[in-house]
Amino acid sequence: MSYINNVTGYRADILQSRSEVHKGAWALIEPDGIVKNVIPGFVDCDTTILATPKLGASFCDYIVTVHAGGGCEAGFGAEGVEVFFYVFNGRMELGNGEKQATVTDGGYIFCPAGTRLTFKNVGDEDAFCFLYKRVYAPIEGHKAHTVLANINDVDWTAYEGMADVRCKDFLPSATDLGFDMNMHILSFKPGACHGYIETHYQEHGAYIYSGEGMYVLGDTWLPVKKGDYLYMDSYVPQACYAVGRGEELAYIYSKDCNRDPEL
Repeated sequence: MSYINNVTGYRADILQSRSEVHKGAWALIEPDGIVKNVIPGFVDCDTTILATPKLGASFCDYIVTVHAGGGCEAGFGAEGVEVFFYVFNGRMELGNGEKQATVTDGGYIFCPAGTRLTFKNVGDEDAFCFLYKRVYAPIEGHKAHTVLANINDVDWTAYEGMADVRCKDFLPSATDLGFDMNMHILSFKPGACHGYIETHYQEHGAYIYSGEGMYVLGDTWLPVKKGDYLYMDSYVPQACYAVGRGEELAYIYSKDCNRDPEL
C-alpha cells in the first residue's frame, strides 16, 4: 500500500495518530496514515481522497500530486456534477471544453455541471493541487459559468473587519445565484481567531496549507497544522485560533450557499 507521506515500514515508537473521525459530524485527518488512491483517467498522479459521502459530506475533496507530464486528459466529472481544481504550486494546463489556459501557482478552474475538467502538468517539477466535486443544485433562471483565473490576482479583504484575519473568494457566488457553492481562503496571523464559534447550516471541507492552530470541532479543541484536513458537517460548532511562530494559519475551504434547504 502507498501512503501520501511515503512513510512505510515499522516505526521507532508506538502506533499513534492525531486523526479523529466522527462520521456525519466532523473529522480531523492528518497526513500520516492516509493512502494514495487510484482514480480512473488520472495518469502519473498521486491522489488522496479526503471527504466523501461515506464520511457524511455532500461533496468529495482530494489532494493530487501531478508528476511531470501527468494529468487527466480524458475528462473528470459526471452528468450534473460541478468540479473545482486549484494549483498550490506547479505549471498546469487546465480546461473544460469552454476555456483552457496554462496556469502557475494559484491558478484554478471552476467547471460547471455539463463540462468536464482536463488537466496536465506541463512543467518539469511535480505540481501539488486540490480537487473538489459536488452534485449541482440547479435553480430556475440562473446558471453557473466557467471561471478560470489565479487567486493571486484577487486582493485580500479583512474578514468581518478584523485586520489580522484575511480572506479571498474564488467564485462570484456573493452576487450570482447561479453558483450553489464557493471556495475561499482564510488566513489568520499568529494570535488571531474567529470572532465567535460558528454554528450554521453550511458544511465545510478545509485543507490547511500553512501554519498551526487550535481548532474547535463540536466540543473538542484540536491542534492542527499544515497538511491536515478538516470536515465540518452542518451545525457543528467550529472556530480556530492561530498559534505558532511567524507563519500564518491558512486554509482553502468550500461552502455551500444560495439555496433554500429541501424538506
